[in-house]
Amino acid sequence: MSHERPRILTGDTPTGQLHLGHWVGSLENRVALQDKYECFFLIANMHAFTTRADKPAEIRESTIAIVKDWLAAGIDPERSTFVLQTEIPAIAELTWFLAMLLPFNRVMRNPTLKTELETKGLGENYSFGFPMYTVGQCADILIFRPELVPVGEDQLAHIEPCREVARRFNQIYCGVDPHTEDEDYVKAGGLFPIPEGKVGRVARLIGTDGVNKMSKSLNNAIFLTDDFKAIKKKLGGLYTGRQSMTEPGDINNSLFQYVRAFIHDEARVAELERKYSAGDNIGDGHIKAEVAEAIDTLLEPMRARRAPYDGKGGDEKILSLLREHTRRANEAAEETLYRVKKAMRLDFGARRLVFE
Repeated sequence: MSHERPRILTGDTPTGQLHLGHWVGSLENRVALQDKYECFFLIANMHAFTTRADKPAEIRESTIAIVKDWLAAGIDPERSTFVLQTEIPAIAELTWFLAMLLPFNRVMRNPTLKTELETKGLGENYSFGFPMYTVGQCADILIFRPELVPVGEDQLAHIEPCREVARRFNQIYCGVDPHTEDEDYVKAGGLFPIPEGKVGRVARLIGTDGVNKMSKSLNNAIFLTDDFKAIKKKLGGLYTGRQSMTEPGDINNSLFQYVRAFIHDEARVAELERKYSAGDNIGDGHIKAEVAEAIDTLLEPMRARRAPYDGKGGDEKILSLLREHTRRANEAAEETLYRVKKAMRLDFGARRLVFE
């Protein structure tokens, strides 16, 4: 069985609500690519347990919240497939096989993994499953055999081990020459395409503290569910260092990252840049108000799309949708796993999963 359109796989770990950093970093790409690609969007609820195994209710709540955010953002469940990680057993099986092809020291060298160990203060007190999720991310991606993985800039490092293990599997079990160019692996008989990362138009959106990347944990995020009042208040606290309207301003500061990210009239952006850099009687407050209006315009249709799921019975609608998509996702995942086992001489019989 082959798929007609090239595939995308990307997703989010359920850690809470999605924010504008997620939108410009990846979500916007996902929405735009739905017509051209066969899209699989992963809710990594299994990975959430690597650091929050004692909070299952919280993870479940966040899982439902992420699906609502995706639907609000414009991901169409008729054109794309939502993948609930814990309900796709082929992912766990493929993780085991891929773990045999990745050296432990290579896993631990992953820069994103090292950063998370530091920022979460885990020291040596992390579970065995914590580094294992790096291998699990490879399986998340490869089980759907995508060509493209839309991600934020900080996730690019996670894709490199995936590319490495895809090459190694294809070489060992499919007989592909190691000198083959990445784009030719499937043509050469490989099972897995060598996936490429695709970063959004804003690789790293600064949070409303004006210093750090936008993050819920740092309390510097504008959420996709925020109303105009909340947006305006949060932007009001964005520090630029400028003292007066007549002082020349730095158009590379955090405020102007927002201007270029959310005001889509290029002539207006150029005008604001010219006036601000010249100290032409235009204040930070005026620009913040204009950016807040642009963000509100972006989020207004998202609020409308989200409304049917926020009221009574909304969570059950989400669960029903996930059950339907679980069947769809398992069809694709099981096909890949069977082909994996066949390549590994483990094809002792096909199986069919039934989910109630």
